[in-house]
Amino acid sequence: MLNRRLAVAATALASALTVAVTGTPDAFAEARHAPGDHLTVTIAESGSAATEGTYDLYCHPSAGDHPRTEEACAALDKGTTWGKDPFAPVRPGTHCTMQYGGPASAHVRGVWAGKRVDAHFNRENGCEMRRWDALVPLLPRTSGRSPY
Repeated sequence: MLNRRLAVAATALASALTVAVTGTPDAFAEARHAPGDHLTVTIAESGSAATEGTYDLYCHPSAGDHPRTEEACAALDKGTTWGKDPFAPVRPGTHCTMQYGGPASAHVRGVWAGKRVDAHFNRENGCEMRRWDALVPLLPRTSGRSPY
């Protein structure tokens, strides 16, 4: 049994060294982030050109080109609890206030907490505004921010 463990460990070490020595920097970055969470966030019509665009966010460990990497990862960790999907859409039939928070939209895709994410966000009513605000700083604050 010990010999088998040593053989598995040696094989894993050899594979890691091969990637480190022969892999490209991009391949190495992907291997380093593979066990963690990775999200690609696309923001449009947020009211600020500085926040619009597409960003990559890696957590566990934190990395990427998202403007607030550490804060976004911490907020997502805090909002992720057993039985609750932080990216879940508004449930059908939910009564929402008829507020309009502006034309901002976002698309979040990737993997979070071991689950695939493909979620769309907007600020078209009170429920959608609350859903957006719950993910700040992953999503940017907007000028049409809800009061709660």
